[in-house]
Amino acid sequence: MREVVIVEAVRTPIGKRNGGLSSVHPADLLAEVQRAVVTRSGIDAAEVEQVVGGCVSQVGEQSYNLTRTAWLTAGLPLETAATTVDTQCGSSQQATNFATSLVASGVVDVAVACGVESMSRIPIGSNGNKKLGLGVAIPKTYFGQYEMTSQFEGAERIADKWGVTREATDAFGLRSQQLAAQAWAEGRFDTQVIPVDAPDLDDEGKPSGTHHTVTRDEGLRETSLEKLATLKPVAREDGVHTAGSSSQISDGAAAVLLMTREKADALGLQPRARVLDTCLVGVDPVLMLTGPIDATRRLLARTGLTLDDIDVTEINEAFASVVLAWADEFDADLDKVNPNGGAIALGHPLGGTGAFLLTKALHELERTDGTNALVTMCCGGGLGTGTIIQRV
Repeated sequence: MREVVIVEAVRTPIGKRNGGLSSVHPADLLAEVQRAVVTRSGIDAAEVEQVVGGCVSQVGEQSYNLTRTAWLTAGLPLETAATTVDTQCGSSQQATNFATSLVASGVVDVAVACGVESMSRIPIGSNGNKKLGLGVAIPKTYFGQYEMTSQFEGAERIADKWGVTREATDAFGLRSQQLAAQAWAEGRFDTQVIPVDAPDLDDEGKPSGTHHTVTRDEGLRETSLEKLATLKPVAREDGVHTAGSSSQISDGAAAVLLMTREKADALGLQPRARVLDTCLVGVDPVLMLTGPIDATRRLLARTGLTLDDIDVTEINEAFASVVLAWADEFDADLDKVNPNGGAIALGHPLGGTGAFLLTKALHELERTDGTNALVTMCCGGGLGTGTIIQRV
């Protein structure tokens, strides 16, 4: 297997629901980071042989192989092939893992991995909406195998199993907000975020001819433990998760440029990290969101690393209990986990989040002079994505 390195990684700001990015077509949003990852790296775009993108709700504006549409919209070479994948919330992390495999196996020398979700424009679950008249995604025969639960219920059952309390989820939600605010105040995201020019809309929802520029993540909120304690649970009446300890509905896109070390050397490009290992695991679809635990175990076993060797962990904050249960399983040092806040504060643009986390992890390793980073996510249907990168 050939060594795969990361040369560049960028992201848009994460827009809140119906916020600054909601007026941008998802293909245009993804095109922004595809173009930026090429431009910032200095590579000739013709060197990119395949683009693999993640998106969950592939319907309407996000259908028709969105990754390919975005690449062409960006004015990039038509000869470059593109594929859009759906691994639920882990879609763009799995897109990165797929792209890594393409490069490592010798199918291509250079690939771009990316992801996008415009949840303001294409609400979660749109592609399975009964109003489409196309039936439902889960057949009745499935229920003979597994109980059907929602991600909300899965998060509550994880809280039950690992003894995660309402006080703990509120505290974790506050932590996410505080760390994200600190990151922005200290300019920690400056090296990774690209501004997005977005059209203003008139009263009829049509472009007015003027624009605004989105430069910062929009999900950050002023809060406190006292305020969080007043929020109602989102799943059960006596549940531990609220809007303050759950991920936000968001819009955004991110991209990562991958290639062999030999290709980087030949092109005069500086590798910034290598992909040490990747995985995708299946877990109980009823608890549904425990995938990061199994993915972490697999990656540590295969690489011979321990969690002490990991300087930065980016684990998606789908719900607070997902991270807290993972931390309990590994007796993890939370100071090294989501050090700049996570999806509770920043947002979770579904199919784009994996590439966001990889981008955040790379830039945080560089900022802190760290060596190894772990990125892992839970996914709908009972999956877990995992990637370990190592600075070079």
